[in-house]
Amino acid sequence: MHKVALVTGGSSGIGKCTADALLRRGCRVYTLSRRVPPQGGKARHICADVTDEAQVRRAVEQILKEEKRIDILVNCAGFGISGAVEFTRPEDARRQMDVNFFGTVQVTGAVLPQMRRQGGGRIVNVSSVAAPAAIPFQTFYSASKAAINAYTCALANEVRPYGVTVTAVQPGDIRTGFTAARDKSVEGDEAYGGRISRSVATMERDEENGMAPEKVGAYVCRIALKKRVKPLYTVGFVYKCVCLLCKLLPCGLLNRLIGLIYAK
Repeated sequence: MHKVALVTGGSSGIGKCTADALLRRGCRVYTLSRRVPPQGGKARHICADVTDEAQVRRAVEQILKEEKRIDILVNCAGFGISGAVEFTRPEDARRQMDVNFFGTVQVTGAVLPQMRRQGGGRIVNVSSVAAPAAIPFQTFYSASKAAINAYTCALANEVRPYGVTVTAVQPGDIRTGFTAARDKSVEGDEAYGGRISRSVATMERDEENGMAPEKVGAYVCRIALKKRVKPLYTVGFVYKCVCLLCKLLPCGLLNRLIGLIYAK
């Protein structure tokens, strides 16, 4: 029997590559995003905003009407903002959390009752290495991904008795449209001695030279289809080393090193 998968943020980037990888593995795939993807894909697309509860519930109801089950949920919808905390408007910070964190919470909440009733399912949340290694001037993005990690680990214990497994995947720098779509603010850059623009330029250069999204999508697909999973995975040897250092180094030393790279 074909596994039925729902991928949010599936119209581009990691989400689209994950959906394509799941299709190649024989899954029946539905993608969810606000934008209509380019024509020619084999995934069934549903236009919905993950921050809109009514749209999310209608989308899940449509899938269940057609398929009767959802075996895999990949929460990939998200975006980034950058700028100094001091100059970030509260509404922009809330929007960052609404999409990246509460969007994941909302879609999971819509899918989870069906997974529990059917006696199994796999939820994969796309996090970031910025969760354990919080990046200055991308504070709210880092906070949203750290929230994803905590949410994933706690939820995994809540739903384990019902055959539902939950995991998060932490990519590092990836070459996608995410870089161009970042909501950048350099307000206060003069007061901060140009550190805001230098930090974002460093991050964007790393992203433009980063891992191909197809590789990350294939990795997320493998995790989605694994028999057993850990709560957290990191994509790529270099980033696994970074996350290991985040565990081993004293917090003060780790934060100083991150500051030398992204806040000088």
